[in-house]
Amino acid sequence: QVELVESGGGLVQSGGSLRLSCAASGRIFSSYAMGWFRQAPGKEREFVAAIWRNGRSTYYADTVKGRFAISRDIAKNTVYLQMNSLKPEDTAVYYCAADKAVAVVTTRPDYWGQGTQVTVSS
Repeated sequence: QVELVESGGGLVQSGGSLRLSCAASGRIFSSYAMGWFRQAPGKEREFVAAIWRNGRSTYYADTVKGRFAISRDIAKNTVYLQMNSLKPEDTAVYYCAADKAVAVVTTRPDYWGQGTQVTVSS
């Protein structure tokens, strides 16, 4: 079992930055690929970013590529999402996710956090 707790959400103006954190507990953190998803009101949950177990490979949705960066600190059992040049359309609840299968973490990961709200004002 893996428990995930997000933090760092909040209200920011368009063009601003936020860094989300996701603290993981339970099974060995380094055994899991990690991802971030988001869900805006009235929309389906969508993939944002993922990082592989070794931390050296990352993958991003086209909508955030070049603006967001995912990273992980294995010593702290934490994954981060640095969000820059935020836009109002980035407003959503952001969820941390984990899965042992790299191919699955971008689609239907097994473990989810409770989510953190990000609101970008225009």
